[in-house]
Amino acid sequence: QVQLVESGGGLVQAGGSLRLSCAASGRTFSINHMGWFRHAPGKERDFVAAINWSGDRTYYEDSVKGRFTISRDNARNTVLLQMSSMKHEETAVYYCAARVTSKRWDSWTASQYDYWGQGTQVTVSS
Repeated sequence: QVQLVESGGGLVQAGGSLRLSCAASGRTFSINHMGWFRHAPGKERDFVAAINWSGDRTYYEDSVKGRFTISRDNARNTVLLQMSSMKHEETAVYYCAARVTSKRWDSWTASQYDYWGQGTQVTVSS
């Protein structure tokens, strides 16, 4: 089992920045990739960014490239999502997720992930 706990959500003005953290515990040695997703009311749970557990590969959804950065704090088993130039339409509950069942570097959909955090609300005011 892997446990994931997100933190860092809150209210930010459009154009502002926010940093989310996801602390992993339990069988972290089994994690291959970590991802961030977001779920806005009336929409699907959308992929935002992914990182492999060693932290040397990252992948982003097109709309966040250049504005969001995913990274890993190896010492703390924590994955970070630094978000900047945020937009009102990015208001959502943000979730981190862990993939353990495959090492294949194609972790862009929610169904590929095995463990999920509880989510953290991010509200971007216009």
